[in-house]
Amino acid sequence: MAGDFNTESMLDMYLFENGQLLEQLQETVLEQKDADCFDEDSINEIFRTMHTIKGSSGIMMFDNITAVSHKLEDVFFYLRESHPDNVPHVELVEHVLEVEDFISNEMEKIRNGETADGDATDIIADLDKFLNQIKNGGAEGEGPAAENVHEEPKHFYIAPVATAASRFYKIFIHFFPETEMANVHAYKTVYALKEIAEDILYSPEDLLTDEKCSETIIKEGFRILLQAQCSEEEVRELIGVGYDIEKVDVFECDANQFLLGFDFGDTEPAPQIDLESSVEVIEAKQEAKQADEAKAEEKKPETPKITPGDFVIQSKEPGRQKKLAKDKPKGEKAAFISVNVSKMDQLMDLIGELVISESVVLQSSDLKVPGLNLDNFNKAAAQLASISTDLQNVIMSMRMVPLTNTFQKMNRIVFDVSRKLGKDIEFVMVGDSTEVDKNIIEHISDPLMHLVRNAVDHGIETNEERAASGKTEKGKVTLSAKTEAGKVWISVEDNGTGLDREKILAKARKQGILEDNKPDFAYTDKEVYQFITLPGFSTNEQVTEYSGRGVGMDVVVQNIQAIGGALEIESTPGCGSVMSLKIPLTLAIIDGIVMEVGTSSFVMETGVIKQFIRVKEDMMIHEPNGDEFVMIRGDCFPVIRLGNWYGLEEYQESVEDGVMLILEVEDRKICLLVDKLVGEQEIVVKPIPSYIKKVKGLSGCTQLGDGSIALILDAPGLVE
Repeated sequence: MAGDFNTESMLDMYLFENGQLLEQLQETVLEQKDADCFDEDSINEIFRTMHTIKGSSGIMMFDNITAVSHKLEDVFFYLRESHPDNVPHVELVEHVLEVEDFISNEMEKIRNGETADGDATDIIADLDKFLNQIKNGGAEGEGPAAENVHEEPKHFYIAPVATAASRFYKIFIHFFPETEMANVHAYKTVYALKEIAEDILYSPEDLLTDEKCSETIIKEGFRILLQAQCSEEEVRELIGVGYDIEKVDVFECDANQFLLGFDFGDTEPAPQIDLESSVEVIEAKQEAKQADEAKAEEKKPETPKITPGDFVIQSKEPGRQKKLAKDKPKGEKAAFISVNVSKMDQLMDLIGELVISESVVLQSSDLKVPGLNLDNFNKAAAQLASISTDLQNVIMSMRMVPLTNTFQKMNRIVFDVSRKLGKDIEFVMVGDSTEVDKNIIEHISDPLMHLVRNAVDHGIETNEERAASGKTEKGKVTLSAKTEAGKVWISVEDNGTGLDREKILAKARKQGILEDNKPDFAYTDKEVYQFITLPGFSTNEQVTEYSGRGVGMDVVVQNIQAIGGALEIESTPGCGSVMSLKIPLTLAIIDGIVMEVGTSSFVMETGVIKQFIRVKEDMMIHEPNGDEFVMIRGDCFPVIRLGNWYGLEEYQESVEDGVMLILEVEDRKICLLVDKLVGEQEIVVKPIPSYIKKVKGLSGCTQLGDGSIALILDAPGLVE
């Protein structure tokens, strides 16, 4: 049966669960990297994390991951039990992050189908040295820490040698009904308990060779007999309760009750049973004994038989009634399930096609026949539109994920780079709970990494330079996020030197970027700062590990523009810079206004349109250079004739025959002249094919109800 066991699903679960544990580990460590030491809760959490990773890696036979996690577990076990003083905190943080990096790299190899063959010897040796150092009161010790050398996991079954200190437990574990591969979770529990076990038995017995036992465990529970020298609290802590385990019942018994095997109800002394026998043999003997006593029991009043899980002792105080766990009302629990992202993408595409099909049906020319009574159809259509909108909202909410993990990766970059450059830098996160589409996060990770590295390397001065310039505060990098009008703003701000306008202009002149007849003062600060986003442009005189080669910022702009976003740069000399990414909240479905210009159709996102207005010719202002403006209620707005902008034919040239749209983007307003408005519609955003050259002011395309293609206008591009 072992050959039939599905190891691929085990591997997927291993990678998923340990990936989440590593993310939580990094977050915990980075949150306290600037503290004097880890608090007690963090020490316990890191210990449990490494203990879990060690156990699951041992099951999957990834020996190098098992070894390095076991060694870090040893360090935090000593910290938890001994509470030593003078522990070098920053060094400990670096050790934990080094282990996290190693395990993450090995898991990435496994995910790509490669062999997890990384050598952890040096990391383990460093951890041994560190552990020996803190055991010697902060000084490096001479003797080897022999007790901390990693040993391969031993066989679970340990010969039962009871002592006066031995205690006996009967344990019953309840898993949530939706738990996948409960047999693997049960095996991990046994693996954890073996650390303290003098003797251990469990049922079902064939956890890894019988895949069907998962159903048994979910339906009937998982039972364990444990002999160990520990308290009930220590047992519960090792087992834990999480997203897989719903409840754990632990009953301490005496040796005679322990020898009864998995019968939790009988309290009379039983004949000695060889615990090396199988679980089935032990239970068979008990069934035979119960059969002999059946006749005598028939005459007695029937009492409910106590089964595992019927009791949890709340207090051992004399005279207080024991409260049954099953008497407690069961609370509501949110059920979660992991789904492959590709299936989510496929579902999103299908919903997009559904929206298009709905438009085709509702805008069909067959419905425009005079005299048709469409009351019932319109009611059904309204209900269909409501359901499709709700469906879109649900799937969009499923795809929305917080920026927390992405921001934490940036926290790690600041920590690593600042340490290597010798800069004292504080990292602040604001709005990291902001949610965006998962596809958006995949596109912004690399741009954010470049911006954060530049802030640490270019922006923040060295400690000596800050002191010389009279800056008393620490270097500070602030990463913030917020949503506004259907857009996400992500800013990287530093309190460093800021951008040097003259230095950038000199470099631009050297590279031939500046216009010949345009003086330097004619360039705005915003235009000058945008030069640093050009390929090959760098003001760093010396190439470092992180910057100076003229690549990075151009990659940022390319990646952001690929998803319809933009990069804005602000800087104050001597005070710092702010790099702001403006990106769409989602790449899927938007509310838009459909309009026509000549024979072409366009769509504009509803959120940026502030007003529709009809204007008279006498409201227009014509400049000699061809620029046009319109006066509306005392305000003057620049005008873009969309037909003229894109060189279209047969469009309405008279402003009185068209419709003026007032667009507002970041407190900047312009007016857009179109021929006529068609109506509001939910728009499925499709990218413009790569073989078409990027056109300023366009961000995508879509299919309308009549089958025609409409171009989606990019308001920020038009405003600029």
